[in-house]
Amino acid sequence: MSLTTQQQMLVEQRLANDAKSPVVAYLLLIFVGGLGAHRFYLGQIGTAIAMLIMFILGWLTLVIGVGLILLAAVGIWCLVDLFLIPGMIRTDRDALRERYSMQTIQTSPDVSAA
Repeated sequence: MSLTTQQQMLVEQRLANDAKSPVVAYLLLIFVGGLGAHRFYLGQIGTAIAMLIMFILGWLTLVIGVGLILLAAVGIWCLVDLFLIPGMIRTDRDALRERYSMQTIQTSPDVSAA
């Protein structure tokens, strides 16, 4: 069952209100990227926790030299995320669009039954 034009407009309006902002994601990456805040914001919880642990362990073991490797890895990870954020946002928008479409189909009255 496909959506009517009005239902599609409703889905896109909800999507515009609820979708993640690229500006917020980039600001989080720039200012607190080592802590994985941008990944928490974008719903990448597992990798965000991994990034946070690496960052903390990096600072704690910086004195013995091992921390430098961990902090360098987190820095490279942040650099790569500069290019991955648009894809993460697109994936999130697609998942939201699918969920809102399914909700709209389930809550709309059956027109063919009338």
